[in-house]
Amino acid sequence: MSTESTETLEQAVTRRRARIASFVGTTIEWYDFYLYGTAAALVFNQLFFPSYSAMAGTMMALLTFSAGFIARPLGGVIMGHFGDKIGRKAMLVSSLLVMGLATTLIGFLPTYASIGVWAPILLLLLRMIQGFGVGGEWGGAVLVAVENAPPEKRGFFGAWPQAGVPVGLLLANGVFMASSLMLSPEAFLAWGWRIGFVGSALLIVVGLVIRLKMEETPTFQDVKDKGEVAKFPVLHVLRTQWRAVALAVGIKMSQNAIFYIITVFALTYASTALGLPQSVALIGVLIGSVVSSFTLLISGWLSDQYGRRRVYMIGAVLSALFAFPFFMLMGTGSAILIWLAIVAGLVFHDLMYGPQAAYMAEMFEPNVRYTGASLGYQIASTIAGAVSPVLAVFLLSISDNQPWLVALYMIGMSIITIVATWLSPETHRGNRRKGGPLAVQQAKANEIQVPATAGRD
Repeated sequence: MSTESTETLEQAVTRRRARIASFVGTTIEWYDFYLYGTAAALVFNQLFFPSYSAMAGTMMALLTFSAGFIARPLGGVIMGHFGDKIGRKAMLVSSLLVMGLATTLIGFLPTYASIGVWAPILLLLLRMIQGFGVGGEWGGAVLVAVENAPPEKRGFFGAWPQAGVPVGLLLANGVFMASSLMLSPEAFLAWGWRIGFVGSALLIVVGLVIRLKMEETPTFQDVKDKGEVAKFPVLHVLRTQWRAVALAVGIKMSQNAIFYIITVFALTYASTALGLPQSVALIGVLIGSVVSSFTLLISGWLSDQYGRRRVYMIGAVLSALFAFPFFMLMGTGSAILIWLAIVAGLVFHDLMYGPQAAYMAEMFEPNVRYTGASLGYQIASTIAGAVSPVLAVFLLSISDNQPWLVALYMIGMSIITIVATWLSPETHRGNRRKGGPLAVQQAKANEIQVPATAGRD
């Protein structure tokens, strides 16, 4: 076998290992994160906030869910700093350990009935540790995939860790649903809800074995070899690429807010406002998660063919147009139509989330890419994702259980994303426009630089 063939084979193995490591690790991390969201929507109000009314207890439980988002930018900044200085791999291993420990401890946490007010305080603390861990996870996972990809396939490769999100959601809701179906309501509330949290410890071991075998990305190694490692990545990116950070925040707003409306708030809405069994919306989310694991990969591939910006814009527009139909279908009370609403909403969402990894990564210079992409992603997650389930419950309560205010909120978030996407560059090298709002003028064979100048379409 020739040297060229051997190198090609080794490169293919490295790329496949990178995809698997980013996908499996992200699946486990988001399983942990969404397991909490499902528990917050369905049982934590009774276990940790029993002295409140049903609606107030639900809002308090969802507020602890939102608290995890507050710590995400901090995790993104700290792990992004070290990810840009010492490498992507070390931070991915660290984030997995932090997340796994916090999730497992939640499974052993005493409830309000046992230790009183300390129960919700400790729950809040562990949730924030979860947020810190996942804040550093996303940037590293997508960079491992994107920076190991051929330039013409970054969208598809970057969609692999994105696909880990619905798979993690599928596992989280699947564990919750299986436990609730196999156990009596009393047993599930007493101890059955803990199964998924404690079981996270086994998943973390699997994730660590896979991630420890992966290699550092060639892009970071090149930055390191050239001596271009930024001394203070966060200061560098805010000083030189603050517009890219702001645009990254904007393009994520709709995707993040709508995702949590569909996957977290919809559970509460179906069971409280519509009076349906908890399993109805859960099944819809499970079906949607299976579909999303494929449509995310397809969306990433489409962005390689037609450009990140175009595919992303279509997803944002469709999400805005579907806001009212989503709740009309939910309001029928028909299980099939509710499942259709959830699946369709997630598919439109996937047109944004699939290309997002490559899109955000390509916006930033290689030596501050972990920090820049993490900042944009996690700031938006804190503003949109943290607020959306709680705000949706509040909007529902002041509109006499009518969801029209929630639909308007979804449209407002989509408008922000539509504007930010229009102002953002087309970063994919095969679809770069001459003179876009922030047109990219130059690109290397393996790295795409973000411009500092603005233009017009």
